[in-house]
Amino acid sequence: MHRDRELRLGTRGSQLALWQANEVAARLAAGGALPCRIVVIKTSGDRLQDAPLSEVGGKRLFVKEIEDALQRGEIDLAVHSSKDMPAALAEGLLVGGVLLRDDPRDAVVLPIGAEGEAQRAKGQGQRAGGEGHRAEGEGQKAQFERIEDVLAALGAAPSIGTGSVRRVAQLAQVFAGATFAPVRGNVETRLRKLDEGQYHALVLAAAGLRRLGFERRVSLAIPPSICVPAPGQGIVAIEIRADDEPVRKAVGGITDTMAGAALTAERALVSALGGGCQTPIGAFASPLDRETIELMAVVAAPDGSASIRASGRAAVREAEALGGRVARELIAQGADRILAECAMGD
Repeated sequence: MHRDRELRLGTRGSQLALWQANEVAARLAAGGALPCRIVVIKTSGDRLQDAPLSEVGGKRLFVKEIEDALQRGEIDLAVHSSKDMPAALAEGLLVGGVLLRDDPRDAVVLPIGAEGEAQRAKGQGQRAGGEGHRAEGEGQKAQFERIEDVLAALGAAPSIGTGSVRRVAQLAQVFAGATFAPVRGNVETRLRKLDEGQYHALVLAAAGLRRLGFERRVSLAIPPSICVPAPGQGIVAIEIRADDEPVRKAVGGITDTMAGAALTAERALVSALGGGCQTPIGAFASPLDRETIELMAVVAAPDGSASIRASGRAAVREAEALGGRVARELIAQGADRILAECAMGD
């Protein structure tokens, strides 16, 4: 079909990716843009489901084939979880817009029934939400308000499923004695593995759980002060060709300004540090008011033995400069040495 009748929107085929793509398509249609046709593109990351990301090339594997199709003109725009996007985009491409940011935090998820058992042990008589894995968020609603309660429920030496170097680096000391094990697959697959007993807990992005109807599976949303989220976590990004002005205009019409500023600051920090998707960098920019954002960031050794933090504030229009400034503060404290050691380990 000709371009004057539709926009071709490229995406991965996972349930979460399709939710994101359809949300962008609906927003564009509501804004008066051409209707979108969803084009599912299978990426290398989708094909390599068994190996840890750090061993097979990092999260760029989730965007490469989609970016190739965008460069070749086979699609008109691409939708990604922005945390999956590399710091340096492919030539001729840019982030044309973003949606309103969802919950940026990481979430601890316990098996169905675990929260109820923990509450009973504390004499509160809480009842578990059923047996086995349930879809559409039907599990036990989160009851924990503090990380200490989760630690008590997990016991001395839990197995925690996460494929994120960043999460392990920050949580290794919090969950002392825990074993962190890679877990791959879509959200439902990971939850099934958890409920089957392959792990004592998972750490996942709260936004992905909420978008797919699994919000009640969140046992605890981890405060950013404990675990700084991944750059871009909770933000849906729309990638376009830099020279495609009609699409740029359409995408700009559905963009959330504050989320865009936050993503700009976070990505600028990663770029200034020279880090990739599988380096232990956390970055989270949040609005203080309509004109000011604050950026907190961390670089941590993969085993959690060292952690460097920095933060800063700036006007929204200076988001990119803010990212660079906070990155320089991290480097001045020795973050470059941690990142160099990570690179040598690769």
